[in-house]
Amino acid sequence: MKQMIQKTVEQALASAFNAGDLLPTEPPTSIVVEIPKTASHGDFSTNIAMTMASSQKRAPREIASVLIDHIKDSDGLVSRVEIAGPGFINFFVEQAQWYEVLKSVHSRGRSYGTSQVGQGKYIQIEFVSANPTGPLHVGHGRCAAVGDTLAAVLNAAGFKVEKEYYVNDSGRQILTLGSSVLLRYRELLEESVEFPTDAYQGEYIKDLAQSLLASEGKRLLDLPESEAIEACAMFAADEILDGIKKDLDAFNVSFDHWFSEQSLFDTGAVDKAIQDLKNKKIIYEHDGAMWFRTTAFGDEKDRVVVRANGLTTYFASDIAYHKNKLERRFDRIIDIWGADHHGYIPRVSASVQAIGHSKDKVGFVLVQLVNLLRDGKPIAMSTRAGEFVTLSEVVKEVGKDAARFLFLLRHYDSPLDFDLELAKRQSNENPVYYVQYVHARISNILRKAHERGYSNICWHDDFCELINLSEEIQLIKLMERYPEVITQSARLLEPHRLPFYLKELAGAFHAYYHDRTKHQVVSDDARLSAARLFLVSAVRIIIRNGLFLMGVSAPASM
Repeated sequence: MKQMIQKTVEQALASAFNAGDLLPTEPPTSIVVEIPKTASHGDFSTNIAMTMASSQKRAPREIASVLIDHIKDSDGLVSRVEIAGPGFINFFVEQAQWYEVLKSVHSRGRSYGTSQVGQGKYIQIEFVSANPTGPLHVGHGRCAAVGDTLAAVLNAAGFKVEKEYYVNDSGRQILTLGSSVLLRYRELLEESVEFPTDAYQGEYIKDLAQSLLASEGKRLLDLPESEAIEACAMFAADEILDGIKKDLDAFNVSFDHWFSEQSLFDTGAVDKAIQDLKNKKIIYEHDGAMWFRTTAFGDEKDRVVVRANGLTTYFASDIAYHKNKLERRFDRIIDIWGADHHGYIPRVSASVQAIGHSKDKVGFVLVQLVNLLRDGKPIAMSTRAGEFVTLSEVVKEVGKDAARFLFLLRHYDSPLDFDLELAKRQSNENPVYYVQYVHARISNILRKAHERGYSNICWHDDFCELINLSEEIQLIKLMERYPEVITQSARLLEPHRLPFYLKELAGAFHAYYHDRTKHQVVSDDARLSAARLFLVSAVRIIIRNGLFLMGVSAPASM
């Protein structure tokens, strides 16, 4: 409907220009139409008259008056148009138009809210990508929920999306993992070892050592230390990655591709990327090390790619990895990282430009930390403390639905307080329960209606006279907004807009339903019952569609 209003304004502008009522200036590149915050200001509003004031050399209210004179509403879209304030043009939609929304929700069903805004553009989203050196923690869970939901929203908006997990199975942290497991392995064989503070400390290292001993016996003691560390590292990384995959599967997150960092070294991709940039004079030698001239692309200082000892930095494989991504011809690449990776953005952006692409080719989403609470009190985020640090522990306690919904409830650039007790509470205080209960309640209404003979829920023209209370029209107006919520979430890479919207729609439904004297859905009035069943079943369709995109179930009973 917003697009229809925009088209109406565009036509009025063209008519005013042709009639000479406005100066023949360049028309605005975009016409902003918004929903006013105050209902008395109409259903839609545009500030077009104010944006044209300078070029037209006229007061905004005069321009607004001219445009209103040229509005031709042949489709019966608006009941009236008014000028407000300094020059806003407010549109009041004809009530009959809102019923078209209800019909659209029912006719499109599961596809309601989807669009082709993305025009089939190919997007790659890389997210989670936790090092296979330990189990996933709650911060990884938030990244997983954000990435998976964003991918679903982009798909719904007409993009083609590939989800990828970058497995950091190379480098110093993997060797540290191997040496940590080897030390615990030797401890189990009653050797006296000194366990360094920079080794991995978690109980899971002891568990890995126990599994290794069970499968290999004492064989590793006979190997040279470097070979023993490598064997321990490969065993541990495989075991941990298998656990990560199981945790993500339990969290309803899947990937199209698991990409190994080690493969970049095995295929020579890292060496080739470095050599290509050396040939371009972008990588240079200094003090025995190789440096990337990132300052040429806006970074605060140049970055080391290969240390003086010949070992590559993480940046070297980042360059090769993004070069590989770009060679796969995605229209856009989105990296979803933890907030602690903020400093990596300028150097990765520099590498993208150095390879020969616009820096806008790669977008970055930084996900802030999760503060785990129980009844409002912080829980120590320490493996040694032992209380609900890992994602799997949180999912086991509160369920995947509550975890995913609550991880998405705030914008990812804001820290999130996650209260375990709130997540389990079956009350309106719990946002996921509040929304899911709408779907369950309407499902129950429809079951009972079916028992009373209301089996065929379809539109009848007399519903326009039956569904006409202000609360009912407000529900329909909220339903009309759902497709735009999906579109805006995709365009702005902001999946939190979806749970916010679902909470608002759920709130409107709960308020409507609880006033039973005024809004009883199934009553002795057969036609009114049929009309209201058509209304509330449309709400159920949208709640289901939105929860589906979030990877959250829509229960038929609770």
